[in-house]
Amino acid sequence: MIEITPSISISENELEESFIRSPGPGGQNVNKVETAVQLRFDAAHSPNLPPEVFARLRGIAGQRMTIDGVIVITARRFRSQDRNRADARDRLVELIRKATEVPKKRRPTKPSLGAKRRRMDSKTKRGSVKKTRGRVNDTD
Repeated sequence: MIEITPSISISENELEESFIRSPGPGGQNVNKVETAVQLRFDAAHSPNLPPEVFARLRGIAGQRMTIDGVIVITARRFRSQDRNRADARDRLVELIRKATEVPKKRRPTKPSLGAKRRRMDSKTKRGSVKKTRGRVNDTD
């Protein structure tokens, strides 16, 4: 079990890993060993994800989520398969953790009367400074 929050955890059998060749560093190993990891998690059909978390996850994941609700994460940062596996899982956990945070509701506010007056005064003052500017006479 992978624990995301105290109330949400994902079973290991919900994750599907496949290994692909990585275009990154690795010397001669790059053409022989499949070190990159492609992690797939079916978030739409996961029994452990609440619907509101899934809805936020859809927005956060962006192009990493398919139309069917499967999150695909490709990890190829490291040379070893184990480190890439851990990196992919960490990124998935971080993504789901972000989705569990309920966004703060925005409360529209208005500027105070004093703030409006200060703004208008500064605009008037700036306009009068600009008004005093003009052509310089060559008679001097």
